[in-house]
Amino acid sequence: MTVGRPLGHILRFAVPLVLGNMLLQAYSLIDATVVGRWLGIGPLASIGASSSVLFLILGFCNGCCAGFAIPVAQSFGAGDYSRMRRFVSVSIRLSLLLGVALAVVTSLLCRHILEWMQTPSEIMDDAWAYLFVTFLGLPTLFCYNLFSGVLRAVGDSKTPFMCLAVGTLLNVVLDLVLVCLLGMGVAAVAVASVVSQSVSALLCYIYMRRGYPVLQYVSADEQTFSRQMALEVLGIGVPMGLQFSITAIGSMMLQASNNALGTTYAAAFTVAMRIKMFLMCMLENMGVAMATYCGQNYGARQPQRILSGVRDALFIVVGYSLVVLALMWPVTYQVGSLFVSEADATHAEGVLRGIEQFLHSSMPFYPVLGTLCVLRYSIQGMGYTKLSMLSGVSEMFARIGVSLWAVPVWGYTAVCFGDPTAWVAAVCFLVPAFLTILLPLLAQSRRTPSVSGVRNTRDEVPE
Repeated sequence: MTVGRPLGHILRFAVPLVLGNMLLQAYSLIDATVVGRWLGIGPLASIGASSSVLFLILGFCNGCCAGFAIPVAQSFGAGDYSRMRRFVSVSIRLSLLLGVALAVVTSLLCRHILEWMQTPSEIMDDAWAYLFVTFLGLPTLFCYNLFSGVLRAVGDSKTPFMCLAVGTLLNVVLDLVLVCLLGMGVAAVAVASVVSQSVSALLCYIYMRRGYPVLQYVSADEQTFSRQMALEVLGIGVPMGLQFSITAIGSMMLQASNNALGTTYAAAFTVAMRIKMFLMCMLENMGVAMATYCGQNYGARQPQRILSGVRDALFIVVGYSLVVLALMWPVTYQVGSLFVSEADATHAEGVLRGIEQFLHSSMPFYPVLGTLCVLRYSIQGMGYTKLSMLSGVSEMFARIGVSLWAVPVWGYTAVCFGDPTAWVAAVCFLVPAFLTILLPLLAQSRRTPSVSGVRNTRDEVPE
């Protein structure tokens, strides 16, 4: 990504990421569809009653792994492949350790978390079963995110997509068999997701080791655990993980306020959030692509290419946001009806209207969200993860403010505007932060020739 037209590189890299994330979000959409259609609105509300908690834990996992991959991308961009392999070895061990530790702690605290979230008593047991199984699967999610992050760091976004496609297909089959044919409950939906993630992680690891000579260890020293490298990796990964977690704290408070409004609004929030996350795939993964792009070009000391890439990415995300707004606005009610059984007439209409209101409130702000994703990940890719984390603090305070002062007055309407308020707050921080980082680099590059002799690795890294 350090030579050639930025737009072409970004698009070729981002498209498999977008498709892969759509498949990942398809896990949630499939789960919601199966539960809502076959088990009813109560169980549907139960799998969404803790979605912000999952966002906190899974967001920490995703952020850590994305951060672990940044030194890999920077070393790859600089042509230092031995150092890159040492970073990979250290990151694998740290990921396994963090995954197991989080699985133990969160599974033990599962019911207490749901009680704190003001989960309605009628859905508590199903919510606990779903959350408990999901927490037990955290080590496999850590592994998949790390292996796919390493592959993306060396420029391969296609393989993680293919591995995820296999996992998604398996998830669909398991959902249909366990829930629809065998009549198992909400926990079976979580089991299907964990098994699917495990298969995707295993496939990624096998290809990473066998398909990339540049990722195969050359010496015993490259497999030796380095405390210094571990601290460097943690210094980038943990702030990125905390950024997602800090953002999720505000989301947890917002969801707790929404749960207190009753099962109907909890179910509407469940479906609307899953649709929103699916629509966000393009925006989020343009950001992920920019992290790798900026990481490689930062390692190669080419800030002008970083600026050009960010401009191209902003053009793409704003255009996409406007297309989504035009296409989805008229059909949000109909899309919501795919997840709700008409047999449950008592709550169905209220749930569908709640879904429609939530999406209509957030979709006009997608250009703001796209800007947030591009700038945040670009800053992360350049290694300024602590600064990026502060944008998550802005989001957290915005959501907390909505939860404490707006929801008691305007109810569900305020919940619907919680995310847009947070996005605006984060962008107000990220724009000056990005310029503060990049402008000195541009000024320095004009005085000092950039590093352009990055070694060609066509013979080492397959296309």
